[in-house]
Amino acid sequence: MMMIPKRNSDFDLWSDLFDDPFFSNHETKVMRTDIKEGKDNYDIIIDLPGYDKENIKIDIDNGYLNVTASMNKQDEEKEEGKFVRRERYFGEASRSFYVGDKVTEEDIHATFKNGILKLNIPKKDEEQISQKKYIEISD
Repeated sequence: MMMIPKRNSDFDLWSDLFDDPFFSNHETKVMRTDIKEGKDNYDIIIDLPGYDKENIKIDIDNGYLNVTASMNKQDEEKEEGKFVRRERYFGEASRSFYVGDKVTEEDIHATFKNGILKLNIPKKDEEQISQKKYIEISD
């Protein structure tokens, strides 16, 4: 018996070729993110199924919140047999979000449960953003 993914339509060489992971952007599929605004905070919810908490790193650099997650392929290589198709992602994925210069690591609360990373970020006032500055037009 041969395991081949079921197709809804007939064999299509072009679809099979361009649906190959080589032609697609994995990172948008790997770190699907929702951002919810509350009264005093933002919640960032990131799907990271199959990742271990120990392989997720979160830091702030120059006002940007950086989330990096890595998954190691070595555990899978020990299994016997030949893969007919691989759709699971291995490697490293990252996302960055601008949170402002006033947010620090201590301000952010992070939880990871059932493959979902939740970050709670308080709103901090940015005086520079709220002030409009106009450029004078000369004659």
